[in-house]
Amino acid sequence: MNSIAFYREKFLTYLNDHIDSREPKNLYDPMVYILNIGGKRLRPVSVLMTAELFDCPYEKALDAALAIEIFHNFSLVHDDIMDDAPVRRGKPSIHEKWNINTAILSGDAMLINAYQLFENYDLETFSELAKLFTRTAIKVCEGQQYDVDYEEQDDVEIKDYIRMIEYKTAVLVGAAMEMGAIVAKVEKPCRAEIYRYGCLLGIAFQLMDDYLDIYGDYESFGKQIGGDIIENKKTFLYLTALKEATPADRKRLLALYGGTKCTSEEKIAEVTQIFERTGVAQKTREEIKAYTKEAFKLLKEINLPDDKKVVLKDFGKKLMTRKK
Repeated sequence: MNSIAFYREKFLTYLNDHIDSREPKNLYDPMVYILNIGGKRLRPVSVLMTAELFDCPYEKALDAALAIEIFHNFSLVHDDIMDDAPVRRGKPSIHEKWNINTAILSGDAMLINAYQLFENYDLETFSELAKLFTRTAIKVCEGQQYDVDYEEQDDVEIKDYIRMIEYKTAVLVGAAMEMGAIVAKVEKPCRAEIYRYGCLLGIAFQLMDDYLDIYGDYESFGKQIGGDIIENKKTFLYLTALKEATPADRKRLLALYGGTKCTSEEKIAEVTQIFERTGVAQKTREEIKAYTKEAFKLLKEINLPDDKKVVLKDFGKKLMTRKK
């Protein structure tokens, strides 16, 4: 098997060869911009790697990999608009660099472009990819709506949050792995297992993102540190802190997320201090390990040779020890 770096390099070459700007510039330039400002390329790498795990040359999965990366970035463009996020991967977000209308329209075009890429496959593969893609896209939208709803709700529980990140983030990782399996013509029961494996890693991946939002390094993370606190995101860290806090800390945390007037820097500092007192950093790391362990347990049931299972396990370990 090839390395993650190999698949990333091959994907980036394909991306650069197939995504370019054309007229009208204000529609396509933002697409090129967002697709070329970095990112972990977790999803396209997952597509290519999974295809080869099932004895299919990665080249056959490049269009599916490009489709899911375009869709992922489309969702980020619209997500940034909804969150009014000024930065994406250390660069100005599209609505900041251009404007909101341009960002919305370019995002729409990206979604359509993602679907178009499935036309490069035979009819059966096209049908299976499109069905999975549609189911996944709906889940991502549902997850985004839950995310928005939870900002205004006071009764969000940890199980609600896990459902939200499963829909908004994890299903896309699961779909990426299943897409590779679809291109490789794998039977449906095995595809379902590889999809679930990806989803479990995706939940752990998002929990790590939540952790890095507070405890990461800006230069490495590429996003504003404490952005979730500023946006009143009811993350695993926040919900765990509420559960573990003293009555005084709980009251203050609710006030800070309920609109108490203070600067962003003051809010981040005070919330982080409460997080420290309630030990949520350690509890979050334990939760990340728990979902990763569950994924590795499922891996034993997947019909793959042991040497290929090692590749998937190493992939999962790398995701959970990342710094960005």
